[in-house]
Amino acid sequence: AAPQLSPDDPFIKPMQSPPSVSPGIQRRHTLPASEVRPLNTQDAISVFEIEREAFISVSGECPLHLDEVRHFLTLCPELSMGWFEEGRLVAFIIGSLWDQDRLTTEALTLHKPCGSTVHIHVLAVHRTFRQQGKGPILMWRYLQYLRCLPNVRRAVLMCEDFLIPFYRKSGFKVLGRCAITVANLTFTEMWYPISGHAYMRRNTGCV
Repeated sequence: AAPQLSPDDPFIKPMQSPPSVSPGIQRRHTLPASEVRPLNTQDAISVFEIEREAFISVSGECPLHLDEVRHFLTLCPELSMGWFEEGRLVAFIIGSLWDQDRLTTEALTLHKPCGSTVHIHVLAVHRTFRQQGKGPILMWRYLQYLRCLPNVRRAVLMCEDFLIPFYRKSGFKVLGRCAITVANLTFTEMWYPISGHAYMRRNTGCV
């Protein structure tokens, strides 16, 4: 029997509408209207362009520079997630594994394969797709996906204080002031529990 996919599968592709014309005269490479998938190094430039526009105008700093985007998409692409509309990247998350209770400067550039904490480096949405709820939806799908990873116990991130309410709505809780500073910017560290979801793992097709 064919495997049953959960409707909450973070990477499930939406059903396509029935073709209105004969398949023989359709374009052969029609792109899906909407798709969520892990990112790869070929997506790095699109990722960085969205990130640069989103962050430079607000804080003057990017969470990840282009070489760091490529670095994490090479080491741990499975901890990234991109939302594409007709083949165009419109929102993304990039994460890596960390192995300490709190973030340190090394967490900005290192991936610790044996860690049980996912450090979410960046969530960004293309400027023309903001104010549509895509950021919270993508974060929800990402957190659902992390529950499928057997060794992951929690997710952490650092953000400027004005973003705390945004992440609280996604279920994150404040850990305290972050030890990391970038230029003159200070951050709050937040966390989300992933452990304790064994029932969820058994009932959402997670291996």
